[in-house]
Amino acid sequence: MPVSKLSIGAPGVSRRASGLLRPLAAGPLLAAVLAAALATPPLAAAPRHDTLTPLLAGEFAYQAGQLEQAARWYLQAAQAADDDAALAERATRLALLANDDRATARALRLWRQRAPESEAMRAATATLYLRQGRLSKARRELESLLRSPDPRGWRYALMALTGGRDPARIAPVLGRLVDSGAIPEQLPAWQEFGRLALRLDDDALARRIVDQLARRFPDEPRVAVLRAGQLQLAGRSDEARAMLRQAEPRAADDPEVRTMLVIAYESLRDFGEAARVMALGPQDTASYGVRASLLARAQDKDTLAALYAELAADATRPDPGRRLLLGRMAEFLERPAEAVDWYRGVPGGPQRNEARTRTAVALHQLGRRDEAYAEAHALQDDASAPDDTRRDAYLLEAELRQRDGADEAELDALGRGLAAYPDDAALLYARGLAWERRDRIDRAEADLRRLLVSEPENVAALNALGYTLADRTTRYQEALELIDRARAAEPDDAAIVDSYGWVLYRLGRKEEALVELRRAWGMMKDPEVAAHVGEVLWTLGRHEEAQRYFDEARKLDPDNRALRRALERFSLPQPEPAT
Repeated sequence: MPVSKLSIGAPGVSRRASGLLRPLAAGPLLAAVLAAALATPPLAAAPRHDTLTPLLAGEFAYQAGQLEQAARWYLQAAQAADDDAALAERATRLALLANDDRATARALRLWRQRAPESEAMRAATATLYLRQGRLSKARRELESLLRSPDPRGWRYALMALTGGRDPARIAPVLGRLVDSGAIPEQLPAWQEFGRLALRLDDDALARRIVDQLARRFPDEPRVAVLRAGQLQLAGRSDEARAMLRQAEPRAADDPEVRTMLVIAYESLRDFGEAARVMALGPQDTASYGVRASLLARAQDKDTLAALYAELAADATRPDPGRRLLLGRMAEFLERPAEAVDWYRGVPGGPQRNEARTRTAVALHQLGRRDEAYAEAHALQDDASAPDDTRRDAYLLEAELRQRDGADEAELDALGRGLAAYPDDAALLYARGLAWERRDRIDRAEADLRRLLVSEPENVAALNALGYTLADRTTRYQEALELIDRARAAEPDDAAIVDSYGWVLYRLGRKEEALVELRRAWGMMKDPEVAAHVGEVLWTLGRHEEAQRYFDEARKLDPDNRALRRALERFSLPQPEPAT
Protein backbone atom coordinates (compact mmCIF):
# COMPACT_ATOMS: atom_id res chain seq x y z
CA MET A 1 0.00 0.00 0.00
CA PRO A 2 1.92 3.08 -1.17
CA VAL A 3 1.30 5.85 1.36
CA SER A 4 1.66 9.45 0.31
CA LYS A 5 4.46 11.10 2.23
CA LEU A 6 3.27 13.92 4.44
CA SER A 7 3.91 17.15 2.54
CA ILE A 8 4.94 20.07 4.69
CA GLY A 9 2.41 22.82 4.29
CA ALA A 10 -0.29 20.67 2.71
CA PRO A 11 -0.94 17.59 4.84
CA GLY A 12 -4.25 15.80 4.93
CA VAL A 13 -6.13 12.55 4.80
CA SER A 14 -8.36 11.26 2.08
CA ARG A 15 -12.02 11.47 3.11
CA ARG A 16 -13.49 9.73 0.07
CA ALA A 17 -16.92 8.24 0.75
CA SER A 18 -18.23 4.97 -0.54
CA GLY A 19 -19.80 5.23 -3.96
CA LEU A 20 -20.99 1.63 -4.48
CA LEU A 21 -23.07 0.87 -1.41
CA ARG A 22 -23.49 3.58 1.17
CA PRO A 23 -23.66 1.90 4.59
CA LEU A 24 -26.69 2.40 6.77
CA ALA A 25 -26.30 3.89 10.21
CA ALA A 26 -26.48 0.97 12.66
CA GLY A 27 -28.24 2.07 15.82
CA PRO A 28 -29.26 -0.30 18.67
CA LEU A 29 -32.60 -1.24 17.08
CA LEU A 30 -31.05 -1.87 13.68
CA ALA A 31 -28.23 -3.86 15.29
CA ALA A 32 -30.80 -6.16 16.88
CA VAL A 33 -32.57 -6.66 13.56
CA LEU A 34 -29.27 -7.39 11.87
CA ALA A 35 -28.24 -9.88 14.52
CA ALA A 36 -31.51 -11.73 14.03
CA ALA A 37 -31.08 -11.66 10.26
CA LEU A 38 -27.61 -13.13 10.49
CA ALA A 39 -29.00 -16.18 12.23
CA THR A 40 -30.10 -17.30 8.75
CA PRO A 41 -27.19 -18.42 6.55
CA PRO A 42 -26.78 -16.79 3.12
CA LEU A 43 -28.86 -18.26 0.30
CA ALA A 44 -31.20 -20.03 2.73
CA ALA A 45 -34.86 -20.06 1.83
CA ALA A 46 -36.60 -16.83 2.82
CA PRO A 47 -40.18 -15.63 2.48
CA ARG A 48 -40.80 -14.76 -1.15
CA HIS A 49 -41.23 -11.03 -0.61
CA ASP A 50 -39.01 -10.61 2.44
CA THR A 51 -36.36 -8.25 1.08
CA LEU A 52 -35.64 -6.24 4.22
CA THR A 53 -34.06 -9.05 6.26
CA PRO A 54 -31.46 -10.16 3.68
CA LEU A 55 -30.89 -6.56 2.61
CA LEU A 56 -30.02 -5.50 6.16
CA ALA A 57 -27.89 -8.61 6.67
CA GLY A 58 -26.06 -7.87 3.42
CA GLU A 59 -25.42 -4.30 4.45
CA PHE A 60 -24.14 -5.42 7.82
CA ALA A 61 -21.76 -7.92 6.17
CA TYR A 62 -20.66 -5.24 3.73
CA GLN A 63 -19.83 -2.82 6.54
CA ALA A 64 -17.81 -5.56 8.21
CA GLY A 65 -15.79 -6.12 5.03
CA GLN A 66 -17.25 -9.60 4.47
CA LEU A 67 -17.81 -9.13 0.75
CA GLU A 68 -18.62 -12.74 -0.10
CA GLN A 69 -21.30 -12.88 2.58
CA ALA A 70 -22.62 -9.47 1.55
CA ALA A 71 -22.86 -10.54 -2.09
CA ARG A 72 -24.88 -13.62 -1.18
CA TRP A 73 -27.26 -11.75 1.08
CA TYR A 74 -27.86 -9.11 -1.60
CA LEU A 75 -28.51 -11.88 -4.09
CA GLN A 76 -31.14 -13.31 -1.77
CA ALA A 77 -32.72 -9.85 -1.42
CA ALA A 78 -32.77 -9.48 -5.20
CA GLN A 79 -34.39 -12.89 -5.60
CA ALA A 80 -37.14 -11.91 -3.17
CA ALA A 81 -37.81 -8.58 -4.88
CA ASP A 82 -39.90 -9.01 -8.01
CA ASP A 83 -38.85 -6.86 -10.96
CA ASP A 84 -36.31 -4.81 -8.97
CA ALA A 85 -33.55 -4.33 -11.56
CA ALA A 86 -31.59 -1.92 -9.36
CA LEU A 87 -31.25 -4.49 -6.57
CA ALA A 88 -30.18 -7.17 -9.06
CA GLU A 89 -27.57 -4.76 -10.43
CA ARG A 90 -26.26 -4.01 -6.95
CA ALA A 91 -26.06 -7.75 -6.14
CA THR A 92 -24.12 -8.31 -9.38
CA ARG A 93 -21.63 -5.53 -8.76
CA LEU A 94 -20.99 -6.64 -5.22
CA ALA A 95 -20.49 -10.26 -6.34
CA LEU A 96 -18.00 -9.07 -8.98
CA LEU A 97 -16.15 -7.12 -6.32
CA ALA A 98 -16.08 -10.22 -4.11
CA ASN A 99 -14.72 -12.28 -7.05
CA ASP A 100 -17.60 -14.72 -6.51
CA ASP A 101 -18.34 -15.98 -10.04
CA ARG A 102 -21.21 -18.24 -8.94
CA ALA A 103 -23.10 -15.45 -7.17
CA THR A 104 -22.31 -13.09 -10.05
CA ALA A 105 -23.85 -15.46 -12.58
CA ARG A 106 -27.03 -15.88 -10.52
CA ALA A 107 -27.41 -12.15 -9.95
CA LEU A 108 -26.77 -11.47 -13.62
CA ARG A 109 -29.59 -13.80 -14.63
CA LEU A 110 -31.99 -11.75 -12.52
CA TRP A 111 -30.63 -8.49 -13.91
CA ARG A 112 -30.95 -9.77 -17.49
CA GLN A 113 -34.57 -10.79 -16.89
CA ARG A 114 -35.45 -7.38 -15.49
CA ALA A 115 -33.37 -5.10 -17.77
CA PRO A 116 -32.52 -7.10 -20.90
CA GLU A 117 -31.52 -4.01 -22.91
CA SER A 118 -29.26 -2.53 -20.24
CA GLU A 119 -25.77 -1.64 -21.51
CA ALA A 120 -24.46 -1.84 -17.94
CA MET A 121 -25.80 -5.40 -17.62
CA ARG A 122 -24.09 -6.46 -20.85
CA ALA A 123 -20.83 -4.92 -19.64
CA ALA A 124 -21.05 -6.92 -16.40
CA THR A 125 -21.75 -10.05 -18.46
CA ALA A 126 -18.62 -9.45 -20.54
CA THR A 127 -16.59 -8.94 -17.37
CA LEU A 128 -17.79 -12.26 -15.95
CA TYR A 129 -16.94 -14.07 -19.19
CA LEU A 130 -13.43 -12.60 -19.07
CA ARG A 131 -12.92 -13.75 -15.50
CA GLN A 132 -14.19 -17.23 -16.38
CA GLY A 133 -11.83 -17.45 -19.35
CA ARG A 134 -14.73 -17.63 -21.84
CA LEU A 135 -13.01 -15.20 -24.17
CA SER A 136 -15.09 -15.77 -27.30
CA LYS A 137 -18.31 -15.01 -25.42
CA ALA A 138 -16.68 -11.96 -23.82
CA ARG A 139 -15.63 -10.69 -27.24
CA ARG A 140 -19.15 -11.06 -28.65
CA GLU A 141 -20.64 -9.09 -25.78
CA LEU A 142 -18.02 -6.39 -26.19
CA GLU A 143 -18.59 -6.14 -29.94
CA SER A 144 -22.29 -5.70 -29.25
CA LEU A 145 -21.54 -2.85 -26.86
CA LEU A 146 -19.19 -1.20 -29.35
CA ARG A 147 -21.92 -1.33 -32.02
CA SER A 148 -24.52 0.09 -29.64
CA PRO A 149 -26.37 3.26 -30.74
CA ASP A 150 -25.82 4.52 -27.22
CA PRO A 151 -22.83 6.92 -27.47
CA ARG A 152 -21.61 5.53 -24.14
CA GLY A 153 -21.40 2.00 -25.53
CA TRP A 154 -17.62 2.04 -25.98
CA ARG A 155 -17.19 3.32 -22.42
CA TYR A 156 -19.19 0.35 -21.11
CA ALA A 157 -16.95 -1.94 -23.18
CA LEU A 158 -13.86 -0.29 -21.72
CA MET A 159 -15.28 -0.70 -18.21
CA ALA A 160 -15.97 -4.38 -18.88
CA LEU A 161 -12.42 -5.00 -20.10
CA THR A 162 -10.91 -3.20 -17.13
CA GLY A 163 -13.04 -5.30 -14.76
CA GLY A 164 -11.60 -8.50 -16.25
CA ARG A 165 -8.55 -7.93 -14.05
CA ASP A 166 -6.20 -10.52 -15.62
CA PRO A 167 -4.02 -8.91 -18.36
CA ALA A 168 -3.38 -12.36 -19.88
CA ARG A 169 -7.10 -12.58 -20.71
CA ILE A 170 -7.84 -8.92 -21.43
CA ALA A 171 -5.02 -8.37 -23.94
CA PRO A 172 -5.98 -11.04 -26.52
CA VAL A 173 -9.64 -9.98 -26.44
CA LEU A 174 -8.71 -6.32 -26.92
CA GLY A 175 -6.39 -7.36 -29.76
CA ARG A 176 -9.24 -9.15 -31.56
CA LEU A 177 -11.46 -6.08 -31.16
CA VAL A 178 -8.77 -3.93 -32.75
CA ASP A 179 -8.16 -6.34 -35.63
CA SER A 180 -11.87 -6.71 -36.39
CA GLY A 181 -12.40 -2.96 -36.61
CA ALA A 182 -14.89 -3.00 -33.74
CA ILE A 183 -13.64 0.14 -32.03
CA PRO A 184 -15.68 3.16 -33.18
CA GLU A 185 -14.08 5.89 -35.27
CA GLN A 186 -13.77 8.32 -32.36
CA LEU A 187 -10.51 9.74 -31.07
CA PRO A 188 -11.47 9.53 -27.34
CA ALA A 189 -12.36 5.83 -27.73
CA TRP A 190 -9.07 4.97 -29.44
CA GLN A 191 -7.15 7.01 -26.86
CA GLU A 192 -8.73 5.17 -23.93
CA PHE A 193 -8.26 1.71 -25.42
CA GLY A 194 -4.66 2.69 -26.21
CA ARG A 195 -4.08 3.72 -22.61
CA LEU A 196 -5.56 0.42 -21.45
CA ALA A 197 -3.08 -1.43 -23.70
CA LEU A 198 -0.21 0.52 -22.14
CA ARG A 199 -1.41 -0.41 -18.65
CA LEU A 200 -1.49 -4.07 -19.67
CA ASP A 201 2.27 -3.94 -20.32
CA ASP A 202 1.66 -5.49 -23.76
CA ASP A 203 4.10 -3.71 -26.08
CA ALA A 204 2.91 -5.42 -29.28
CA LEU A 205 -0.75 -4.64 -28.60
CA ALA A 206 0.00 -1.03 -27.66
CA ARG A 207 1.99 -0.63 -30.88
CA ARG A 208 -0.89 -1.99 -32.99
CA ILE A 209 -3.39 0.38 -31.42
CA VAL A 210 -1.12 3.41 -31.75
CA ASP A 211 -0.39 2.53 -35.39
CA GLN A 212 -4.13 2.45 -36.02
CA LEU A 213 -4.50 5.80 -34.26
CA ALA A 214 -1.81 7.35 -36.41
CA ARG A 215 -3.50 6.16 -39.61
CA ARG A 216 -6.95 7.33 -38.53
CA PHE A 217 -5.96 10.67 -36.97
CA PRO A 218 -2.66 11.65 -38.63
CA ASP A 219 -2.65 15.32 -37.58
CA GLU A 220 -3.73 14.84 -33.99
CA PRO A 221 -0.97 15.76 -31.45
CA ARG A 222 -2.62 13.61 -28.78
CA VAL A 223 -1.79 10.59 -30.93
CA ALA A 224 1.87 11.56 -30.91
CA VAL A 225 1.79 11.70 -27.11
CA LEU A 226 0.18 8.26 -26.88
CA ARG A 227 2.67 6.84 -29.38
CA ALA A 228 5.51 8.24 -27.32
CA GLY A 229 4.13 6.37 -24.30
CA GLN A 230 4.10 3.15 -26.31
CA LEU A 231 7.71 3.70 -27.44
CA GLN A 232 8.76 4.42 -23.87
CA LEU A 233 7.11 1.18 -22.73
CA ALA A 234 9.19 -0.65 -25.34
CA GLY A 235 12.38 0.92 -23.99
CA ARG A 236 12.77 3.16 -27.07
CA SER A 237 13.05 6.44 -25.18
CA ASP A 238 14.94 8.37 -27.90
CA GLU A 239 12.19 7.58 -30.42
CA ALA A 240 9.60 8.63 -27.82
CA ARG A 241 11.29 12.01 -27.47
CA ALA A 242 11.38 12.46 -31.24
CA MET A 243 7.67 11.71 -31.40
CA LEU A 244 6.92 14.31 -28.70
CA ARG A 245 8.92 16.96 -30.55
CA GLN A 246 6.63 16.52 -33.55
CA ALA A 247 3.68 17.71 -31.45
CA GLU A 248 5.43 20.70 -29.88
CA PRO A 249 4.40 23.32 -32.49
CA ARG A 250 0.80 23.00 -31.27
CA ALA A 251 1.72 23.48 -27.60
CA ALA A 252 2.01 27.27 -27.66
CA ASP A 253 -1.58 27.72 -28.84
CA ASP A 254 -3.23 24.74 -27.13
CA PRO A 255 -2.87 24.56 -23.32
CA GLU A 256 -4.23 20.99 -23.28
CA VAL A 257 -1.52 19.79 -25.71
CA ARG A 258 1.11 21.64 -23.68
CA THR A 259 0.00 19.93 -20.50
CA MET A 260 -0.01 16.50 -22.17
CA LEU A 261 3.53 17.03 -23.47
CA VAL A 262 4.76 18.17 -20.07
CA ILE A 263 3.33 15.03 -18.44
CA ALA A 264 4.86 12.85 -21.18
CA TYR A 265 8.32 14.38 -20.75
CA GLU A 266 7.96 14.06 -16.99
CA SER A 267 7.22 10.33 -17.34
CA LEU A 268 10.47 10.05 -19.33
CA ARG A 269 12.15 11.88 -16.41
CA ASP A 270 13.16 14.62 -18.84
CA PHE A 271 12.30 17.38 -16.39
CA GLY A 272 14.30 20.02 -18.24
CA GLU A 273 12.43 19.30 -21.48
CA ALA A 274 9.15 19.41 -19.61
CA ALA A 275 10.07 22.85 -18.22
CA ARG A 276 11.04 24.06 -21.71
CA VAL A 277 7.65 23.01 -23.14
CA MET A 278 5.85 24.59 -20.18
CA ALA A 279 7.48 27.90 -21.17
CA LEU A 280 5.67 27.88 -24.54
CA GLY A 281 2.66 30.16 -24.82
CA PRO A 282 1.26 32.71 -22.34
CA GLN A 283 2.56 32.49 -18.78
CA ASP A 284 1.03 33.16 -15.39
CA THR A 285 1.95 32.48 -11.77
CA ALA A 286 0.72 28.89 -11.99
CA SER A 287 2.77 28.07 -15.11
CA TYR A 288 5.83 29.75 -13.61
CA GLY A 289 5.38 27.57 -10.54
CA VAL A 290 5.25 24.39 -12.65
CA ARG A 291 8.40 25.45 -14.51
CA ALA A 292 10.23 26.17 -11.26
CA SER A 293 9.29 22.79 -9.82
CA LEU A 294 10.42 20.97 -12.99
CA LEU A 295 13.71 22.86 -13.14
CA ALA A 296 14.35 22.00 -9.49
CA ARG A 297 13.74 18.31 -10.23
CA ALA A 298 16.08 18.58 -13.23
CA GLN A 299 18.67 20.18 -10.91
CA ASP A 300 19.09 22.90 -13.52
CA LYS A 301 20.00 25.69 -11.14
CA ASP A 302 21.28 28.04 -13.83
CA THR A 303 17.97 28.16 -15.71
CA LEU A 304 16.04 28.27 -12.44
CA ALA A 305 18.19 31.15 -11.20
CA ALA A 306 17.54 33.07 -14.43
CA LEU A 307 13.78 32.55 -14.09
CA TYR A 308 13.98 33.59 -10.44
CA ALA A 309 15.81 36.79 -11.34
CA GLU A 310 13.27 37.57 -14.06
CA LEU A 311 10.33 37.21 -11.68
CA ALA A 312 12.06 38.98 -8.79
CA ALA A 313 12.69 42.03 -10.98
CA ASP A 314 8.96 42.25 -11.65
CA ALA A 315 7.86 41.74 -8.03
CA THR A 316 7.68 45.37 -6.96
CA ARG A 317 3.92 45.19 -6.36
CA PRO A 318 2.79 43.13 -3.36
CA ASP A 319 1.25 40.21 -5.30
CA PRO A 320 0.77 37.50 -2.63
CA GLY A 321 0.80 34.59 -5.10
CA ARG A 322 3.94 35.80 -6.88
CA ARG A 323 5.83 36.43 -3.63
CA LEU A 324 4.85 33.00 -2.35
CA LEU A 325 6.18 31.49 -5.58
CA LEU A 326 9.45 33.44 -5.31
CA GLY A 327 9.88 32.09 -1.79
CA ARG A 328 9.46 28.53 -3.07
CA MET A 329 11.95 29.21 -5.88
CA ALA A 330 14.44 30.56 -3.38
CA GLU A 331 14.04 27.32 -1.44
CA PHE A 332 14.68 25.31 -4.62
CA LEU A 333 17.84 27.37 -5.17
CA GLU A 334 18.92 26.67 -1.58
CA ARG A 335 18.63 30.34 -0.62
CA PRO A 336 16.52 29.96 2.51
CA ALA A 337 17.33 33.44 3.83
CA GLU A 338 15.85 35.00 0.68
CA ALA A 339 12.90 32.63 0.98
CA VAL A 340 12.20 33.91 4.49
CA ASP A 341 12.22 37.50 3.20
CA TRP A 342 9.78 36.68 0.41
CA TYR A 343 7.46 34.78 2.73
CA ARG A 344 7.44 37.56 5.30
CA GLY A 345 6.58 39.99 2.51
CA VAL A 346 3.33 38.22 1.63
CA PRO A 347 0.84 40.90 2.65
CA GLY A 348 -2.26 38.91 3.52
CA GLY A 349 -5.11 36.84 2.24
CA PRO A 350 -5.20 33.03 2.15
CA GLN A 351 -1.58 32.96 0.94
CA ARG A 352 -0.43 34.56 4.19
CA ASN A 353 -1.05 31.42 6.24
CA GLU A 354 0.82 29.24 3.74
CA ALA A 355 3.67 31.77 3.75
CA ARG A 356 3.93 31.51 7.55
CA THR A 357 4.09 27.71 7.23
CA ARG A 358 6.82 27.92 4.60
CA THR A 359 8.71 30.44 6.76
CA ALA A 360 9.12 27.76 9.41
CA VAL A 361 10.45 25.34 6.80
CA ALA A 362 12.95 27.88 5.43
CA LEU A 363 14.15 28.78 8.93
CA HIS A 364 14.69 25.08 9.60
CA GLN A 365 16.75 24.84 6.40
CA LEU A 366 18.86 27.77 7.65
CA GLY A 367 19.65 25.79 10.78
CA ARG A 368 17.65 28.26 12.90
CA ARG A 369 15.63 25.46 14.40
CA ASP A 370 14.46 27.24 17.52
CA GLU A 371 12.99 30.02 15.37
CA ALA A 372 11.40 27.44 13.04
CA TYR A 373 9.67 25.73 15.92
CA ALA A 374 8.67 29.09 17.42
CA GLU A 375 7.03 29.97 14.08
CA ALA A 376 5.12 26.67 14.11
CA HIS A 377 4.06 27.24 17.74
CA ALA A 378 2.88 30.77 16.91
CA LEU A 379 0.64 29.34 14.20
CA GLN A 380 -0.68 26.68 16.56
CA ASP A 381 -1.60 29.34 19.13
CA ASP A 382 -3.03 31.92 16.69
CA ALA A 383 -6.76 31.99 17.39
CA SER A 384 -7.33 34.17 14.31
CA ALA A 385 -5.93 31.53 11.92
CA PRO A 386 -8.28 28.96 10.35
CA ASP A 387 -8.53 25.65 12.17
CA ASP A 388 -7.04 23.76 9.22
CA THR A 389 -3.97 26.02 9.28
CA ARG A 390 -3.51 25.60 13.03
CA ARG A 391 -3.96 21.83 12.73
CA ASP A 392 -1.45 21.71 9.88
CA ALA A 393 1.06 23.55 12.05
CA TYR A 394 1.17 20.55 14.39
CA LEU A 395 1.73 18.26 11.39
CA LEU A 396 4.43 20.64 10.17
CA GLU A 397 6.23 20.57 13.51
CA ALA A 398 5.99 16.77 13.60
CA GLU A 399 7.62 16.44 10.20
CA LEU A 400 10.39 18.87 11.09
CA ARG A 401 11.04 16.88 14.29
CA GLN A 402 11.12 13.71 12.20
CA ARG A 403 13.75 15.29 9.93
CA ASP A 404 15.80 16.06 13.04
CA GLY A 405 15.56 12.42 14.13
CA ALA A 406 13.70 13.51 17.26
CA ASP A 407 11.22 10.65 17.59
CA GLU A 408 9.80 11.63 20.97
CA ALA A 409 9.41 15.28 19.94
CA GLU A 410 7.58 14.21 16.76
CA LEU A 411 5.11 12.17 18.78
CA ASP A 412 4.78 14.99 21.31
CA ALA A 413 3.81 17.44 18.53
CA LEU A 414 1.15 15.06 17.24
CA GLY A 415 -0.08 14.43 20.78
CA ARG A 416 -0.44 18.17 21.43
CA GLY A 417 -2.27 18.49 18.14
CA LEU A 418 -4.72 15.80 19.18
CA ALA A 419 -5.22 17.52 22.52
CA ALA A 420 -6.21 20.66 20.63
CA TYR A 421 -8.18 18.82 17.92
CA PRO A 422 -9.41 15.55 19.45
CA ASP A 423 -9.95 12.71 16.99
CA ASP A 424 -8.76 14.79 14.02
CA ALA A 425 -8.36 12.38 11.10
CA ALA A 426 -5.15 13.86 9.69
CA LEU A 427 -3.39 13.90 13.07
CA LEU A 428 -4.47 10.36 13.96
CA TYR A 429 -3.42 9.11 10.52
CA ALA A 430 -0.01 10.79 10.80
CA ARG A 431 0.58 9.41 14.31
CA GLY A 432 -0.50 5.94 13.19
CA LEU A 433 2.10 6.00 10.43
CA ALA A 434 4.69 7.36 12.87
CA TRP A 435 4.08 4.43 15.23
CA GLU A 436 4.29 1.98 12.31
CA ARG A 437 7.72 3.37 11.34
CA ARG A 438 8.86 2.62 14.88
CA ASP A 439 7.50 -0.95 14.69
CA ARG A 440 4.89 -0.15 17.34
CA ILE A 441 2.12 -1.91 15.45
CA ASP A 442 -0.14 -2.04 18.51
CA ARG A 443 -0.14 1.74 18.81
CA ALA A 444 -0.43 2.28 15.06
CA GLU A 445 -3.50 0.05 15.08
CA ALA A 446 -4.97 1.89 18.07
CA ASP A 447 -4.73 5.28 16.33
CA LEU A 448 -6.11 4.03 13.03
CA ARG A 449 -9.01 2.28 14.78
CA ARG A 450 -9.72 5.43 16.77
CA LEU A 451 -9.91 7.31 13.47
CA LEU A 452 -12.32 4.72 12.11
CA VAL A 453 -14.60 5.11 15.13
CA SER A 454 -15.26 8.72 14.17
CA GLU A 455 -15.03 8.17 10.41
CA PRO A 456 -15.95 4.54 9.67
CA GLU A 457 -15.88 5.17 5.91
CA ASN A 458 -12.41 6.77 5.87
CA VAL A 459 -10.91 4.86 2.95
CA ALA A 460 -7.32 5.91 3.64
CA ALA A 461 -7.51 4.62 7.23
CA LEU A 462 -9.21 1.35 6.22
CA ASN A 463 -6.52 0.72 3.65
CA ALA A 464 -3.64 1.74 5.92
CA LEU A 465 -4.81 -0.47 8.79
CA GLY A 466 -5.57 -3.41 6.51
CA TYR A 467 -2.19 -3.17 4.83
CA THR A 468 -0.37 -2.80 8.15
CA LEU A 469 -2.02 -5.93 9.54
CA ALA A 470 -1.24 -7.85 6.32
CA ASP A 471 2.35 -6.66 6.18
CA ARG A 472 3.37 -6.64 9.83
CA THR A 473 1.22 -9.31 11.49
CA THR A 474 -0.30 -12.71 10.71
CA ARG A 475 -3.89 -11.45 11.08
CA TYR A 476 -4.51 -11.85 7.37
CA GLN A 477 -8.25 -12.49 7.39
CA GLU A 478 -8.88 -9.41 9.48
CA ALA A 479 -6.64 -7.43 7.12
CA LEU A 480 -8.58 -8.73 4.12
CA GLU A 481 -11.89 -7.57 5.59
CA LEU A 482 -10.55 -4.05 6.17
CA ILE A 483 -9.08 -3.84 2.68
CA ASP A 484 -12.32 -5.19 1.22
CA ARG A 485 -14.20 -2.36 2.89
CA ALA A 486 -11.83 0.08 1.21
CA ARG A 487 -12.19 -1.77 -2.12
CA ALA A 488 -15.95 -1.54 -1.93
CA ALA A 489 -15.64 2.25 -1.76
CA GLU A 490 -12.78 2.71 -4.24
CA PRO A 491 -12.42 -0.47 -6.34
CA ASP A 492 -10.01 1.13 -8.82
CA ASP A 493 -7.73 2.99 -6.43
CA ALA A 494 -4.19 1.81 -7.20
CA ALA A 495 -2.98 1.87 -3.58
CA ILE A 496 -5.97 -0.21 -2.48
CA VAL A 497 -5.52 -2.67 -5.34
CA ASP A 498 -1.89 -3.05 -4.22
CA SER A 499 -2.97 -3.71 -0.64
CA TYR A 500 -5.49 -6.30 -1.86
CA GLY A 501 -2.84 -8.06 -3.91
CA TRP A 502 -0.46 -8.04 -0.97
CA VAL A 503 -2.91 -9.58 1.48
CA LEU A 504 -3.77 -12.27 -1.11
CA TYR A 505 -0.05 -13.05 -1.31
CA ARG A 506 0.21 -13.26 2.47
CA LEU A 507 -2.75 -15.66 2.42
CA GLY A 508 -0.83 -17.89 0.03
CA ARG A 509 -2.98 -17.05 -3.03
CA LYS A 510 0.02 -16.11 -5.14
CA GLU A 511 -1.40 -16.30 -8.65
CA GLU A 512 -4.43 -14.20 -7.66
CA ALA A 513 -2.09 -11.79 -5.90
CA LEU A 514 0.05 -11.40 -9.00
CA VAL A 515 -2.96 -10.43 -11.11
CA GLU A 516 -3.94 -7.67 -8.66
CA LEU A 517 -0.39 -6.40 -8.12
CA ARG A 518 0.23 -6.19 -11.86
CA ARG A 519 -3.00 -4.25 -12.17
CA ALA A 520 -1.83 -1.83 -9.47
CA TRP A 521 1.52 -1.40 -11.25
CA GLY A 522 -0.32 -0.62 -14.50
CA MET A 523 -2.22 2.14 -12.72
CA MET A 524 0.63 3.59 -10.67
CA LYS A 525 4.39 3.32 -11.16
CA ASP A 526 5.30 3.21 -7.47
CA PRO A 527 8.44 1.58 -5.99
CA GLU A 528 6.49 -0.28 -3.32
CA VAL A 529 4.15 -1.78 -5.89
CA ALA A 530 7.12 -2.82 -8.04
CA ALA A 531 8.76 -4.44 -5.01
CA HIS A 532 5.56 -6.36 -4.26
CA VAL A 533 5.28 -7.65 -7.83
CA GLY A 534 8.95 -8.63 -7.74
CA GLU A 535 8.58 -10.51 -4.46
CA VAL A 536 5.60 -12.54 -5.66
CA LEU A 537 7.35 -13.39 -8.93
CA TRP A 538 10.50 -14.45 -7.05
CA THR A 539 8.56 -16.82 -4.81
CA LEU A 540 6.94 -18.29 -7.94
CA GLY A 541 10.41 -19.07 -9.29
CA ARG A 542 10.28 -16.43 -12.04
CA HIS A 543 13.53 -14.80 -10.97
CA GLU A 544 14.47 -12.98 -14.16
CA GLU A 545 11.08 -11.29 -14.39
CA ALA A 546 11.18 -10.47 -10.67
CA GLN A 547 14.58 -8.83 -11.05
CA ARG A 548 13.15 -6.49 -13.68
CA TYR A 549 10.59 -5.20 -11.16
CA PHE A 550 13.22 -4.88 -8.42
CA ASP A 551 15.28 -2.79 -10.85
CA GLU A 552 12.27 -0.57 -11.57
CA ALA A 553 11.77 -0.04 -7.83
CA ARG A 554 15.47 0.84 -7.45
CA LYS A 555 15.21 3.50 -10.13
CA LEU A 556 12.18 5.08 -8.49
CA ASP A 557 13.39 4.99 -4.87
CA PRO A 558 16.42 2.95 -3.76
CA ASP A 559 15.55 3.63 -0.11
CA ASN A 560 12.04 2.18 -0.30
CA ARG A 561 11.43 -0.02 2.75
CA ALA A 562 9.40 -2.66 0.91
CA LEU A 563 12.16 -3.01 -1.68
CA ARG A 564 14.92 -3.32 0.92
CA ARG A 565 12.96 -5.88 2.93
CA ALA A 566 12.29 -7.99 -0.18
CA LEU A 567 15.93 -7.92 -1.28
CA GLU A 568 17.05 -8.84 2.24
CA ARG A 569 14.54 -11.70 2.36
CA PHE A 570 15.99 -13.23 -0.81
CA SER A 571 19.64 -12.38 0.04
CA LEU A 572 19.90 -10.07 -2.98
CA PRO A 573 22.24 -7.03 -3.14
CA GLN A 574 20.88 -3.90 -1.54
CA PRO A 575 20.78 -0.70 -3.66
CA GLU A 576 23.02 2.24 -2.89
CA PRO A 577 21.22 4.79 -0.69
CA ALA A 578 19.78 7.81 -2.48
CA THR A 579 21.81 11.01 -2.24
